[in-house]
Amino acid sequence: MAEDLQITTSTSKEEQYRSLIPQIAALLDGETDLVANLANVAAALKEQFKWFWVGFYLVKQDELVLGPFQGPVACTRIAKGRGVCGTSWAKAETLIVPDVEEFPGHIACSSLSRSEIVLPLFSRGEVIGVLDVDSAELNEFDETDARYLNEVIGLVKFNA
Repeated sequence: MAEDLQITTSTSKEEQYRSLIPQIAALLDGETDLVANLANVAAALKEQFKWFWVGFYLVKQDELVLGPFQGPVACTRIAKGRGVCGTSWAKAETLIVPDVEEFPGHIACSSLSRSEIVLPLFSRGEVIGVLDVDSAELNEFDETDARYLNEVIGLVKFNA
């Protein structure tokens, strides 16, 4: 597949995901390099949804370290249990934060981020990182995002 996305804009969020997911699957097909795949996933999600920031943090020893992302510069390292990303890692669960100002211990990499969703990445039952998505709008994310972003994560081969 050519590395061009067919961006869908005049449909529902769910239809946008349904259009994007097969395209992401095609981008990842046959590529075994994790960094390349995470970079393309972040780019595809940012292009489709125009979110403020989309990226990955990967567990390295006892902290999350910034991985491939799209958007403005970001925090480089996050401790387990700190902020939304560190809490998602510690709890091994998806967190949807409608207003980051109301999340205890939120790490403000940018004051422009208003809402956030963070999903843990699993390999062999262990959290190996997180997908972090920020929006400049309040209450941007919901269970539809959680469901389809988990599907996107499922396309990435973390054991390759």
